[in-house]
Amino acid sequence: MLLTQSRIISGILLAASLLTFACSCSAQEETKKEKKAVEIKGVKNPFPDRPKVPSGIFEGGKKWLNTAGPISLKDVKGKIILVDFWTYCCINCIHVLPDLKYLEKKYPNELVVIGVHSAKFKNEKDSENIRRAIMRYEIEHPVINDAEMKVWRKFGVRSWPTLVVIDPEGRLVGQVSGEGNRKLLDSVVSDLITYHSKKGTLNRTPLKHLLEASKLQPTPLKFPGKVLADKKSNRLFIADSNHNRIIISSLEGQLIDIIGNGQIGNIDGSYTKASFDHPQGMTLAGNMLYVADTENHTLRIVDLEKKTVRTLAGTGKQARTRPEGGKLLKTALNSPWDLVHVDGTLFIAMAGPHQIWKHRLGSKTIEVHAGSGREDVLNGPLKTSALAQPSGIVSDGKFLYVCDSEGSSIRRVAVSPKGSVSTLVGESELPGGQTLFTFGDKDGKGKKVRLQHPLGIALQGKTLYIADTYNQKIKKIAIKNFEGKATSWLGDGKRGKRLNPARFSDPAGLSIAGNKLFIADTNNHRICVANTKTGKVTTFVIAELNPPQKTASIPATKNKKTKIIKIAKQTIAPSVKKKENSLLVQVSLKLPKGFHLNDLFPASAKISLIGKNAVLSKKIDGKRFKTKIVKGKLELYIPLEKKSGAGHVQLALRYSYCSEGKNGVCKVAMARWDIPFQIDPQATQKQLKLNLTAK
Repeated sequence: MLLTQSRIISGILLAASLLTFACSCSAQEETKKEKKAVEIKGVKNPFPDRPKVPSGIFEGGKKWLNTAGPISLKDVKGKIILVDFWTYCCINCIHVLPDLKYLEKKYPNELVVIGVHSAKFKNEKDSENIRRAIMRYEIEHPVINDAEMKVWRKFGVRSWPTLVVIDPEGRLVGQVSGEGNRKLLDSVVSDLITYHSKKGTLNRTPLKHLLEASKLQPTPLKFPGKVLADKKSNRLFIADSNHNRIIISSLEGQLIDIIGNGQIGNIDGSYTKASFDHPQGMTLAGNMLYVADTENHTLRIVDLEKKTVRTLAGTGKQARTRPEGGKLLKTALNSPWDLVHVDGTLFIAMAGPHQIWKHRLGSKTIEVHAGSGREDVLNGPLKTSALAQPSGIVSDGKFLYVCDSEGSSIRRVAVSPKGSVSTLVGESELPGGQTLFTFGDKDGKGKKVRLQHPLGIALQGKTLYIADTYNQKIKKIAIKNFEGKATSWLGDGKRGKRLNPARFSDPAGLSIAGNKLFIADTNNHRICVANTKTGKVTTFVIAELNPPQKTASIPATKNKKTKIIKIAKQTIAPSVKKKENSLLVQVSLKLPKGFHLNDLFPASAKISLIGKNAVLSKKIDGKRFKTKIVKGKLELYIPLEKKSGAGHVQLALRYSYCSEGKNGVCKVAMARWDIPFQIDPQATQKQLKLNLTAK
């Protein structure tokens, strides 16, 4: 999302691989001290004469998340730093996250991503809300809560998202705004690695961050985004978004079925084979359930009789342009968030391009129904109107009622192609996109109403129920003529989990069956049910539902260049652990000043047998052993088959260490030893001693 009507690019592309910045930092005063670019072993500095970034550039944030504490430029010296300015309401910022994950995976030891969350909405300034957004979007790099936009101003940022590159010597390489810059950033990072690797200024020591996700306990539902209640069939469909599956239960809570294997993917097939990527809205047409598979950028069809899933529309890749439509499987879509079925036509809230799309069931095409693609709140004819990240949609058959989340408004869109778009509640028509920054929490009529990023909507007669998401409320809107009257119904504006009086945490999906309003209480990982007559709220429990099974993995350092340390043969007496003869290995580890071993990432050692071993079993070959910290040293026990004899192993130690105090840098390192040894019960030495200095 941008602060101006046009996208601002603060740099110039100087070839396919070059990125430059218009730097606004105070560091420009240091440019006089810069040395001219030098050629290192035949490789020229791709970005010469760049200004130094001030050491305190990241100071001023309210809180650091996804890390043990604050990080300074000094802590990440020798790394390429990619700074991501974002806010979690912004669809463009969400679209950048896959690019960041791609780069982090490709350059795990050379690149450090630091997110700077500079909020748009009041709700987004809360560190706990940002923490939950980090977990919801599965972000694995440190994030600063830049609530007062102090870091934003230091970098001279003007729009969300903006990405800034800093080289291993702490110099500002450049910045670029908007999404779709993966190839450019990949090229920039690659060029920096080539040059600084030759120069010797690149630090490839892996870093380990204390992720917020590690504090999250497994729950049956994980950030459920949308719900769909069907009274006729007595079924409730739940988009269990971060478990990447759809849950089907009765309206009373009996588990009926689970659609999807729980893994991120884009696979068609049976319920157990099919996969989704953070699905959101759903709608029914007969025995077909249509699903907005948001992060796959596709629409999926679930055949509820055959129990199969197939793709209806989309290519599986995000649309980077604004197509008017085309053939179903050849037209790229952009973050479909919700959908509704009206008389044989699907209407889709397409959040990415700020439009409403449609597909006539049985036809082979999909097309734009409303919205010019400009992000704004402008009324008028379907094609020239403007919406702002539509994220929820229902219909009375004549009109579509849409949660225009970034416009903090509820829009009314004609179903007829000859109709128009109007605003039911909330501001509109302000010049220069100012409507996007007109939000709050105020009941009333029409333009006087203030909402804050509404995501969920349901219709009962002439009453709309709205999930006023960032206000943590459920509101009612009475539809009368071309204006709506909004009234707060449930919630007091505070985040919480209590039931009566109710509190919610970013409620995002609503659906009605009879007098039951089902609420996807997203950040509380639950579904609530509100009685529309009494207002009483209960938790909807599916007793047999469990989280999907996932295979745990040990983080890899991907550092294949670890040198093998060869040591002289030692003669050691066997130790006894749990009545078993063992070889005690003791590692004396010297850490850099101000660092300590990371208790949250226990060190472990992999043992590989070399040649013939008279005292070791083949069963331990390739096995990983846990270590313990004893008096500042790492200790592990390797079981012995015999009390005496020769042995020869390679020991690969993986460990992590963190800076002391409030600092947030944790590093992952590895060491390998080639160890010949002799076991002798008469030996005076009781342990195999290894020494290591961490860098």
